[in-house]
Amino acid sequence: MTSSSVLILGIGNYLMGDEGLGVHFVNQLKEDLEPGLADILDGGTAGFQLMEYLEQYPHVILIDATLDGKPAGTIQKVKPRFSKDFPSAMSTHEIGLKDLVEGLLLLGKMPDIHLFVMSIEKYNL
Repeated sequence: MTSSSVLILGIGNYLMGDEGLGVHFVNQLKEDLEPGLADILDGGTAGFQLMEYLEQYPHVILIDATLDGKPAGTIQKVKPRFSKDFPSAMSTHEIGLKDLVEGLLLLGKMPDIHLFVMSIEKYNL
């Protein structure tokens, strides 16, 4: 899959209130991004299954939604180095992503991660 040194990874759950924000973002980006600039992956709620992809790239851009109490639509860029650096998430991938970062650190394969999150008000199950 690595045709670029950058991976853009969308995270999200269609069943939760974020309606798969990161997933929709990367799927739209696939149509609009010039080929070769970055590899794009719909990560859904995969968690640890994403480790094999993250290990292959020196630079990773993650897109996700967050329940952080900020006004809905607020976009933040976070440079997570440890699992505690991730903002609050709301769905089944929260634990997996935090554990994934710790695993990458332990293996010495932590890419340069830029996490972009959009605040949402609430979710409904």
